[in-house]
Formats: sequence, structure tokens, C-alpha cells
Amino acid sequence: MFIGTAVRAEDATPPAGVALELNAADLVGEACRITFVATNTGSAPIEQAVYETVLFGADGGVMMLTLFDFGALPVGVPRVRQFQIADTACGRIGSLLINGAGTCTVDGVASDVCTKGLATSSRLNIALQG
Repeated sequence: MFIGTAVRAEDATPPAGVALELNAADLVGEACRITFVATNTGSAPIEQAVYETVLFGADGGVMMLTLFDFGALPVGVPRVRQFQIADTACGRIGSLLINGAGTCTVDGVASDVCTKGLATSSRLNIALQG
């Protein structure tokens, strides 16, 4: 017999970290401009967050590995960040993988909050994993 308390999704406290949403992908000239909404769900401002990101093609093969600098992320305030992938049509991108944080600085020191509490989501048919 199970005895416990049910927790509704809206009652659940998100983990302290960063929530990254892949929000848009638009062709701009010869480049794919991808747009993220990033929210620091922790208790301290992140001074700099740089994510190592892998782009996979629609066929699942690795297209490239790159760094996306999300800059400063204040606590609880969504920030929109855009990155252009040169010479890449958006339709060629099948998914993105956040491979880790190359830099994550909180209070002037390196922190694991950028990866330990990372939550990813996508509004597109391009998957975002972390």
C-alpha cells in the first residue's frame, strides 16, 4: 500500500539552475538565427553563462560544436538571446545538445549551477537536450 502526498505540477519547485527554451529558428540571409529564452531559477545572479552546444543534422550526424555566450542572467527574469549559425539553413538542424557549461560564474567564482539544475525545452520541431 502506498501512503504519500500527491504533488501537483504547479506546486513543484523548479530546481535551482537555468531553464533554457529553444523559442525560434529563422533564416537570416545564409544563416540560421536561433532564439533562446533563458531564465535563472537559482537564488543568485549568474554573471556569465557560456554553454558548449552541439548541433545535430536532421540525419542525426554532428554538424558542429560551438559556444553560446548567454551573458549575465539575473534571478527569475527571462532573457532572450539570439545566435546566428553561419552558412546553415534552419531546416538542416535536427536537434541541439547542451554539452556542458564552458563558463558559469556566480559571485565571481566558477559554479555548477548552470549545468546541475539545467532544464531544457523547445517550442520547435528542433529538439533541445541538456
